[in-house]
Amino acid sequence: MSAAPTLAATAPLRVSAGTTAQDALKAAGIPLKGPGGAVVVRDLATGELRDLAWAPEVDAEVEPVPAASPEGRAVIRHSTAHVLAQAVQDLFPGTRLGIGPPVENGFYYDFAPERPFTPEDLAALEKRMQEIVKAGQYFSRREVSDADAGTELAHEPFKLELIGLKGGAGEAAEGADVEVGGAQLTMYDNRDARTGDLVWTDLCRGPHLPRTSNIPAFSLTRSAAAYWRGSEKNPQLQRIYGTAWESREAHKAYLEQLAEAERRDHRRLGAELDLFSFPDEIGSGLAVFHPKGGVVKREMEDYVRRRHIEEGFDYVGTPHISKRGLFETSGHLPYYADTMFPPMELESSEYYLKAMNCPMHNLIFRSRGRSYRELPLRFFEFGSVYRYEKSGVVHGLTRVRGLTQDDSHSYVTPEQAPGEIRHLLAFVLGLLRDFGLDDYYLELSTRGDSDKFIGSDEQWAVATGVLEQAARETGLELVPDPGGAAFYGPKISVQARDAIGRTWQMSTIQYDFNQPARFGLEYTTADGSRQQPVMIHSAKFGSIERFFGVLTEHYAGAFPAWLAPVQVVGIPVTDEQVTYLRDVALQLRARGIRVEIDDSDDRMQKKIRTASKQKVPFVLIAGATDAEAGAVSFRFRDGSQHNGVPVDQAVAAIAQWVDSRANADPTADALVAG
Repeated sequence: MSAAPTLAATAPLRVSAGTTAQDALKAAGIPLKGPGGAVVVRDLATGELRDLAWAPEVDAEVEPVPAASPEGRAVIRHSTAHVLAQAVQDLFPGTRLGIGPPVENGFYYDFAPERPFTPEDLAALEKRMQEIVKAGQYFSRREVSDADAGTELAHEPFKLELIGLKGGAGEAAEGADVEVGGAQLTMYDNRDARTGDLVWTDLCRGPHLPRTSNIPAFSLTRSAAAYWRGSEKNPQLQRIYGTAWESREAHKAYLEQLAEAERRDHRRLGAELDLFSFPDEIGSGLAVFHPKGGVVKREMEDYVRRRHIEEGFDYVGTPHISKRGLFETSGHLPYYADTMFPPMELESSEYYLKAMNCPMHNLIFRSRGRSYRELPLRFFEFGSVYRYEKSGVVHGLTRVRGLTQDDSHSYVTPEQAPGEIRHLLAFVLGLLRDFGLDDYYLELSTRGDSDKFIGSDEQWAVATGVLEQAARETGLELVPDPGGAAFYGPKISVQARDAIGRTWQMSTIQYDFNQPARFGLEYTTADGSRQQPVMIHSAKFGSIERFFGVLTEHYAGAFPAWLAPVQVVGIPVTDEQVTYLRDVALQLRARGIRVEIDDSDDRMQKKIRTASKQKVPFVLIAGATDAEAGAVSFRFRDGSQHNGVPVDQAVAAIAQWVDSRANADPTADALVAG
């Protein structure tokens, strides 16, 4: 018997008029189960995804969409969200429905229950969902008129609002699973597998799996409050999050990653390691760095300041506030008005906390005449900016309202732009490697159809072409991001994967042909004419706060020795060795090493456990024999230990490792023996 064809190798498949896509797949030997099995098909004539029960009116060509693909997973998750909604209305009658879309790694559904959901409720809901899945109810799509939808959904005010039948204009909420604006409305019925009787129904555009039993693996993760349609002016609903996957193995792997991510959560580690906090008295999304966190932050700043100077940047400084007119000239108002703090009235003028540094750098460029001989002209600063993020998205250091950017701007001739972008990409990728992030790809954000994008088609084409060429020359994977550009030009962003495989957007490089024109920036050419420079924005860390948070999770708080807040802890076996270890500490400090002596009343083993919990790279233990021999016992984060190491050798080994800026953890064999 020949093996069933894999979906990757399957040519476009013809579905005859009146035949279901599922029957056509079966006839072609296409698998319908397992991670590689088809869950829906794509109509190649329209690009739309269709249920397997779809029977075209005329012959159609389709391609199967496997469960393990991004689109296949979205279908599984969307179907699971509907099972959740059915379970909620089964167990909590009278609960009103919001929306239930798939999202990255899972799904959610918004509800208006009589009371907030509890952890016990989620356990009961997950059990009910398992019963619905096991029952094998099948999803059945039907088209409805607006009038019929209004009748069927008379008890669902949020659904009515989505389709414009109750106090709304019919604008879809973000992530809404219903099309509006004149599109054909569809309902999805869940029907009994044996009798075909209607069990539950929801307004939805689909597509869905054939049956609930086609959902391989799922779980509910948490609940939270969420405003209807994302607006604080609307009612607050209850959002239940879950995850669903194409196999039990994929589901288990994700839950393990989720558990590991929780252990690495920088907010928890920030408190445990005494790095930073977010005092309520200051306000949401505004961090303060404690002395130990300040060490890490200073090391980051010192590194990136030195590297910018080495790469030909001049350090500048700009204020935290500015008159409104500056941001009107730059074009940021009104595009960014919603994410800027409200203006302050001072001396009959409106002042804004700055949300970006580039307009002020433009004023520095414009402060005097510029010659082509000065270009590329590169400005850099640690610019503190302030952005009014909604309370629901503020998240530790990775989404804050006050942040510091290692912000730089290169002013170049058009001919210099490709070389400058290559230079910046090399700078960025080298920086990430130096901090231990060496698994990444590039994303190219381009212009979309929105009115926010300014500039001519020709300017956008030139800028996009320059960025794309430079990105491809790196040899890295380049992923398109249509519509994701800034209003003033396209950008490249570096997407870095951390130690557990999560992706973070880090550094960005943006090509700007708009602001130089808006500010009237010019330089004198060799023939005496005046020309407009190209402005290239780049942020290497992105923001110091976010990079700090990502590094904390990447290393699970066990920073490389060169970054660690405390690099060495000295532990005396008895109080008599405290003075001896203080002398050792003086030698280490003379080599620039950050060292502490634990002279507390705790027993030695507890001191070692404390140093381990604080993730200190090196522990030097000294007893009477060590002190007499001028030695220490050298202990590492992995628990390995070398005894009787001469102090001179220990100091030299630690200094050598710190100076090497290695990102791997040192070990006894590699360090002391070397």
